[in-house]
Amino acid sequence: MKLDFWQVTDDPIEKVVALIARRVLDEGARLLVVSHSAAERTAISRALWQAGPESFLANGEAGAPGAERQPILLSAALDAPNNASHVVLADGQFRDVTGFERVFLLFTPEGAPAARAAWSAQDGRSDVERAYFAQENRRWVKKR
Repeated sequence: MKLDFWQVTDDPIEKVVALIARRVLDEGARLLVVSHSAAERTAISRALWQAGPESFLANGEAGAPGAERQPILLSAALDAPNNASHVVLADGQFRDVTGFERVFLLFTPEGAPAARAAWSAQDGRSDVERAYFAQENRRWVKKR
């Protein structure tokens, strides 16, 4: 499993989720976006629907009718009835994740200590490939 740590400093979380979602869909994969905050999920959904002047990123909320058909599913839990292979932990809270090809943990500078602890907790795991990305001058730069 690939486990990416993304330290968000320049853009709102919902814009970063839209960037990741576009890439995931371009790969032909499905995405689960997890946040405990209903308000954050609403902001993310709005950003996905408004992702571009000629395109949008269709999405829906877990538990809604037809949720299993959505290419991007927003949820408070790690349940992926849309058979997502990728998951974004948008609320900055690391969860022990299994069953996904790629996991993106988004965190703000305030969440850096918890992200460091989650990074360290992966030490020695041969089934996890970690990477750390940070924003520099509004660009994403891979640090590790």
